[in-house]
Amino acid sequence: MRQKNYIVVEGPLGVGKTSLAMLLAEKINGKTILEETEGNPFLANFYKDPIKFAFQTQLFFILRRFQKQEEINQIDIFKRVVISDFLFDKDRIFARLNLDDREFSLYEQIFHLLKVRTLKPNLVIFLQARTDILKERIKKGDRDYEKSINIKYLDQINQAFNEFFFHYTETPLLVIDASEIDFVNVPSDFDNLIVEIEKMEKGTKYYVPLGSRR
Repeated sequence: MRQKNYIVVEGPLGVGKTSLAMLLAEKINGKTILEETEGNPFLANFYKDPIKFAFQTQLFFILRRFQKQEEINQIDIFKRVVISDFLFDKDRIFARLNLDDREFSLYEQIFHLLKVRTLKPNLVIFLQARTDILKERIKKGDRDYEKSINIKYLDQINQAFNEFFFHYTETPLLVIDASEIDFVNVPSDFDNLIVEIEKMEKGTKYYVPLGSRR
């Protein structure tokens, strides 16, 4: 993976971004920087009462994600590849969905102050999947607080991610349709992704696998 020293894997809840980030790091002996959403003390309350807890939840997330970015800034990425399961910029996706106009205006000031101190990835991998697939995978996961997510809200998140990355041009972007593949349990699916990642250079590329899910 020549000149891909800092790779970000992104996507909506349940799509498998953390799993892919860890598999990639293992494959190339890279270092993972993961966002650790479980540590947000407001998150469980947010899923029960989004309006009341939206701003506290988002503020915690942006500060925690910035702390993770500071960790990346301390690593010599010319000597070791860093694989992360979040893009700092994606924080605005949730902020725009969940905050009212006054809260978002304040949030934007904080975001832009922090953004200038973050490192730009060499490659962003965006994993896409249909909302029904995301819901299915969340149910099979081990994050109990996510299992109560309303399907309508999950679909809003999914559409917001698609919209964001449709217009994203800041770095090379590889868009992967992950609805019909299982790169965790099917080695050939993962190997095919590695080939696509290694071929990725500039611009935006879309990869739609034939699929192996049953």
